[in-house]
Amino acid sequence: MGDDTAIISNADDLSVDESPATFQYPLNADEMVAKSIAPVKRDFLCPPPVRTCNRDDNSKAPLMDEKKSKRQLKRERLQEQKSALHICPSVAKSGNVDSCVYQEKCRYSHDMESFKSQKPDDLDGLCPFLSSQGPCPYGIACRYAATHKDGETGEVATVIINGDKRNGELNVLKKDVQKLLWKNKMKFPKADDALNLLGLLKQGKKKNVGDNDSDAQGFVNGNGDVDGKGCCRENPDSVNEVDCTAEVLEEDKPYEADVAEELRPPKKTKSSIDETCSEPLIDGEILHEKDTDKSCKQSEPDFEIIMEDNDKCLKLHPREKKLIDFKEKLYLAPLTTVGNLPFRRLCKALGADITCGEMAMCTNLLQGQASEWALLRRHSSEDLFGVQICGAFPDTVAKTVELIEQHCTVDFIDINMGCPIDVVVNKGAGSALLTKPMRMKSVVEASCRAVETPVTIKVRTGYFEGKNRIDSLISDMGNWGVNAVTVHGRTRQQRYSKPADWEYVYQCVRTAPSTLQVLGNGDVFSYLDWNVHKSNCPELSTCMIARGALVKPWIFTEIKEQRHWDISSGERLDILRDYVRFGLQHWGSDSKGVETTRHFLLEWLSYTFRYVPVGLLEVIPQKINWRPPSYFGRDELETLMASESAADWIRISEMLLGKVPSGFTFAPKHKSNAYDKAENG
Repeated sequence: MGDDTAIISNADDLSVDESPATFQYPLNADEMVAKSIAPVKRDFLCPPPVRTCNRDDNSKAPLMDEKKSKRQLKRERLQEQKSALHICPSVAKSGNVDSCVYQEKCRYSHDMESFKSQKPDDLDGLCPFLSSQGPCPYGIACRYAATHKDGETGEVATVIINGDKRNGELNVLKKDVQKLLWKNKMKFPKADDALNLLGLLKQGKKKNVGDNDSDAQGFVNGNGDVDGKGCCRENPDSVNEVDCTAEVLEEDKPYEADVAEELRPPKKTKSSIDETCSEPLIDGEILHEKDTDKSCKQSEPDFEIIMEDNDKCLKLHPREKKLIDFKEKLYLAPLTTVGNLPFRRLCKALGADITCGEMAMCTNLLQGQASEWALLRRHSSEDLFGVQICGAFPDTVAKTVELIEQHCTVDFIDINMGCPIDVVVNKGAGSALLTKPMRMKSVVEASCRAVETPVTIKVRTGYFEGKNRIDSLISDMGNWGVNAVTVHGRTRQQRYSKPADWEYVYQCVRTAPSTLQVLGNGDVFSYLDWNVHKSNCPELSTCMIARGALVKPWIFTEIKEQRHWDISSGERLDILRDYVRFGLQHWGSDSKGVETTRHFLLEWLSYTFRYVPVGLLEVIPQKINWRPPSYFGRDELETLMASESAADWIRISEMLLGKVPSGFTFAPKHKSNAYDKAENG
C-alpha cells in the first residue's frame, strides 16, 4: 500500500495538461499487476488530477456538515411541517382539500396554491408510475407531474414502459403488529417452546390477563390460538379479528414463561430485548444474569409429558422440512446500504437467481422499528428471496425468526455470524459468535426448532487472523438443523483486506456432511473466478457474489453467458437509469423520494467507479483488489464514470435526477478514502 501511494504522489508532480500520448506511466503492465494496480493500456493512462486546496479566507470548502443533535433535527422537522411544501399526501393525490380525514387536525399543509407556487420545477422524463394501472400515488407532489394526464388529480395514462408493469411489494409491516411490538405484548409460543426444550428459557412470573387487556387477549403470533401442546390451532371465531400476536397464559400451564413481560428498565427498551437471555450455564459462561432475585415456579408433575408432545409438534422430520436447493444458482449476497430493493430488482433483471435482503438487527425488529422492517421488503420479481438477521442470544433470534415467518413471505432466513462491524461485534453478535461456539449452536438450534422456514447461516473462517476454526464446527452444523452454510474466506480481523482464502473454504466443504450445503464467498469478480472455484471443488454448492455485484452488477450476465462483457458507457448509463426508475417506484417520486433515490445512487456510484472497461485493460479479467489508475475513457461519459471524485458522481446523478438542492453535500457511508472531500459538491 505504501508503494502504491508513492507512485500516485510522484505522478501528481506531472502537468495536468499532458495528453495520454505524451504521459508515460512509471510502471509496465506486469509491475502494475504486482502492485495491485489495474493494468490499463498506455494509450488511455493520464496523470492524476491535481487537487488544489488554495482558497480565499472568506471561502469555505463544501465539506460534510457536522452531525446535528436530536434537538436540531426535531426543530428542523417542525419547521418543515409548517412549510407549504409539506403538503398532505391525501390532498396531493386527490387534488381535493376535503379528502383528508383529519381535516384541521392534520399536521400537513392543505394549501395547494402555496404548494404549487413553491414546488420545484418538474424533472425531465416520464413519471415512474406510468406503467401502473391507476393514478400516480403522489399526485401533484410528483416531480414528473407534467407527464400526468391530469395534473391535479394525479391520473396517469396506462402506458407500458419496456414491457414492465408495476408489481407490488411484500412484507410491509402492519400497524397493529407494530403496536403490539411497541407495547411488548407480542407472544412467541413456538420460540418459547423451542427454548424450553433446549433448556434455554428462563422461568419467569406468569402474567394474569384481565378484562382490561382486551387488545392482547385470545390471540397468538399468527391466526389462531395455542393448545396445550404448544401447537397453533385455527380459531373460527377470530376470522374477522386483527391478525396479531397475543396469548392467554392459562393457570394450568405454569411452565410457559412470559419472558417478554419481565421487568425491564423503561428507558432501556432498545437494548433490553437483545440483552435478555436464558440463565443456564453453557460452555462455562452464564448467558443471563439479570433478575436473579426472581423465583422460578416449580413445574407440574406432567411437565415431562408435555415436553415430549411439544417435541413431536415442533421438531419436524427432515423429509417434512422445506429445503432450498442452492446448487449452481447465482446468489446475490446481502449487502448493507447498497443492497436495497431497487438494486436487487436490477440484479434480478441482469441474471441473479437468489436475492437476500439487507442485514436487519433482531432487537430493532422486535421493537417494531419501521426503518428496520423496511429491510425485509420483497419485490414480486424476487422469486427466491431470503432475509438476513443478526442477533446475539438464542431467545432474541428465535423470537425474530418466528415473527418473520408469521408476518413475512420469505423462502429462507439467514443468520449473520460473520459481520465484522465493531458496533455489531461489541454487542456479542456477528463474528463475535465465532468465539462462542456453544452459544452459536444454541442460536441455530433454537431458531431451526421455532420455524418451518429453512434457516441458513453465514460465517467467516474465524475471528483472529491465522486461527481458523469453522472446519472444526462445520461437521456438526448439519445436526443443528441448518439448510446451508456460507463461508466467507476471511477472518473478522482481516475485514476485507488480503485475498479470500479459498483453499480453506474448500477444506470446509469437504469436511461438511453430504446433507449440508456449503457456499463459498469472497472476491468473485468474473465468470473465470466462478468457474475456477466450481472446478477446484465440485462439492461446493455455489458461490455468493457480494462486492463484485456492487462494482459491476452485470457479472451475473457474464457468468450465465460465459463471456467478458465489454460494456459501453451508454449501456452502463441505461443500467443506472433503470435503477433510478426502480428507486423512484420504491422511495417515491416526490421531492423526498427523488433525494432518497439520489442518495442511494451516489452510494452505489462510490463502488462502480472502480470498474475498468474490458477494452482498456492489458490483462483480463480485472481482479477485485486492483485499484484503477487515472485514465481516459473511450468517450467523455466513460471518463466521467471512472472519476474517483464525489463531485463527478453528483454530476452523474444530475443527469438522471436533475439538479441537486442548494447546499447539497455527500460522503460515502463506507468511509472509503478513494474520494476527495475537497471536491465534494
